Amino acid sequence: MNRARGPVKLEDCQLTGPGSGAELFVAEGDSAALAVSRVRDPRFQAVLPMQGKPLNALRAGAGKVAANRFFAALISALGTGWGGAFDARRLRYDRVLLLTDPDADGIHCGALLLMFFYRWMPSLIELGHLEMVRPPIGEIVPADAGSPLFVYSEPQLQALMAEMRKNVDGTRRVLRYRGLASMNPGALAGQCVDPRTRHSRRLSAADAHAAMEVFASLRELPPQQQL
Repeated sequence: MNRARGPVKLEDCQLTGPGSGAELFVAEGDSAALAVSRVRDPRFQAVLPMQGKPLNALRAGAGKVAANRFFAALISALGTGWGGAFDARRLRYDRVLLLTDPDADGIHCGALLLMFFYRWMPSLIELGHLEMVRPPIGEIVPADAGSPLFVYSEPQLQALMAEMRKNVDGTRRVLRYRGLASMNPGALAGQCVDPRTRHSRRLSAADAHAAMEVFASLRELPPQQQL
């Protein structure tokens, strides 16, 4: 596991509390968090960076979770307490959005975050406050500067590239993102941040169980916690 490299700084928003519409983006690393901060609406959107892969909270005891700087900052930002002390009435954000790079490391980070919430704040999931944002892996850029076509998976990208090869006039090109921080601000805002246009979905206990099954198969859970 990667240790936190420094202070975990919350970029908070102006409106908080139940019913405020406030959102907390948990972004993968300082660069991604800075990029999100630049395009967010500071009235109701806050950002917290992960800084490395989160601790596996299904394996760790309460003392180790409490001593983890990232989880301490996350628990403080949410305002609910955790474990047996969790109180949804004190939740500072109506939505908590997990925003990671669309690669293997990002998927791993997202799964670890989901398992933290499943073990220590299950009511946050049950009440529908936790969501996962799906960022694109790239875009098809038209030569005429028209609207790009955003791509969300490798099979989709390969299919579009095969179609492009049939287009002999060469009017389009492929732009692959190296991560959230490499996206242009307009694309990041429209596809990942703006609640009117971003691609996100609410997470459930079934999603957490699916993640746990994968981790169990990789022997990352102790036997008594494997499904």
